[in-house]
Amino acid sequence: MIVTDFDTSASSASSDWESIKWQTIEKQVFKLQMRIAKAFRAGRHNKVKSLQWILTHSYYPKLLAVRRVTQNNGSKTAGIDQVIWQTPKQKLQAVSHLKRRGYQAQALRRIYIPKTG
Repeated sequence: MIVTDFDTSASSASSDWESIKWQTIEKQVFKLQMRIAKAFRAGRHNKVKSLQWILTHSYYPKLLAVRRVTQNNGSKTAGIDQVIWQTPKQKLQAVSHLKRRGYQAQALRRIYIPKTG
């Protein structure tokens, strides 16, 4: 599934995010990762580099990355940028904004979370 229009209503974005076939995406990303591992074991470093480029620029791995970040135990905690992706529309916009160029790492932020007892 390819989403091209990100300025749609929240309901259509919700249906787009929820209608994604995650098993297909996971299978495709896994196959590409296995191809990278196989090329590395064979010593084909140029092939590894080209496959890694494909992995970092493809749509499916970006979808899977946003899904893993937004559906884990820490998904309700904001990071250094103070952004939390909660709605399906925000998740799809996050996928569209994931780029390698222009990334500037920010300083680590420590937060003390008081424990009970």
